[in-house]
Amino acid sequence: MENSLFVYGLLAMLAIALLHAAYTDIVRREIEDWLNAGIALTAPFFWWACGLSLWPDIAVQLALGVGVFVFFAAMFALGAMGGGDVKLLGALALWFPWQVMAKVAIAMSLIGAVLTVIIVAEHKLHRKLGQPEVPYGVAIAIAALWPVGERFFNHFA
Repeated sequence: MENSLFVYGLLAMLAIALLHAAYTDIVRREIEDWLNAGIALTAPFFWWACGLSLWPDIAVQLALGVGVFVFFAAMFALGAMGGGDVKLLGALALWFPWQVMAKVAIAMSLIGAVLTVIIVAEHKLHRKLGQPEVPYGVAIAIAALWPVGERFFNHFA
């Protein structure tokens, strides 16, 4: 049984956290550890409010969170992602079922590709030195806000 008011309050908090992650990634190219920890540590409240069972629901969410974190940690090791991005994705995987997380990953990749093209073009246009830094937290936040917003709109439609 779902506790709707609490669920939507938690989703609103998640949306605010995602916006903050995007903002700090734009401004400082950093997503704070406390924010990622807060997202991860509030997931059990979300599970409880949604009425998830310990087995298999919560076990699957934990496995998904670990799997996503390990996969993107490998991307970090290859230099393809920042550490804050990896932690944010692992924390978000605790919130979304695997089907939704797969859509988030695809959307994140597409948004990230567009963002990368824009950042690289701007970097070359202004003839900046060094490697361009892409605030990938923006792509992650936009992609994750999609299912959060969808849940709100479906409820109130």
